Amino acid sequence: MRKIVAGNWKSQKLMDEGQQLMNALLEGLSKRTPSDTRVIIAPPAPFIGAYAIQLQKEGHQANLELAAQQCSAHDFGAHTGEFTASMIQSAGATSVIIGHSERRDRFGETDEVVRAKLNQAVAHGLTCILCCGEQLDKRQAGMEKEVVEGQLNSALSDVTDEQVKKQIVIAYEPVWAIGTGETATARQAQDMHAYIRSFISERFGSEVAEQVPILYGGSCKPGNAADIFAELDVDGGLIGGAALHADDFLAIIDASDAS
Repeated sequence: MRKIVAGNWKSQKLMDEGQQLMNALLEGLSKRTPSDTRVIIAPPAPFIGAYAIQLQKEGHQANLELAAQQCSAHDFGAHTGEFTASMIQSAGATSVIIGHSERRDRFGETDEVVRAKLNQAVAHGLTCILCCGEQLDKRQAGMEKEVVEGQLNSALSDVTDEQVKKQIVIAYEPVWAIGTGETATARQAQDMHAYIRSFISERFGSEVAEQVPILYGGSCKPGNAADIFAELDVDGGLIGGAALHADDFLAIIDASDAS
């Protein structure tokens, strides 16, 4: 399975700062041999269209893909401020992050909302990077697997085996390790990733489970990426802070290529 390194810029960078980062990433990627890793970045939504035009003009579409950080739970309509999955696709993105822990925690996205957003994204042909993960108190109580299973059960309740196989990427986010400097050990990551793959296998079959990439999404950086990516069921990373620095993000891609 081809590994994935996806960079989530969150609400960081002004347009000119983001352009500088984009240029540095493209320059770094162009100096490498063709990567075995699928590289995706999720910039702030207002930047996607401009970056898509740049990738097309400069012929970088094979090196770098664009994602949105979320999408609407609705299709076209009177939903002021929302942007639909079809709008994202028409702007040049091929993927969308669904159910990130910050969306769940800070913007009140329930499991039902996450499912509706995923259904919209799948219907419009986007790859869905579906996030799941537990808070610290659930980890300490030994309930992390129960939490993750509940999130995945809800989010994937309406999709077919074929859609899961072709359009779903799962990102495991130990919420206690996001933006805190804490990181799950490689063994902790592998344990949860193996559990997630077993869940997919039971729900959708072993053939589907073997083809669904499962990314690690908790403070992955150049110093720990190689150890985490070496684990059997870790198929790459959803990168936060390190994605905002070209050298760090490129180093993580190198670690993925070497794993």
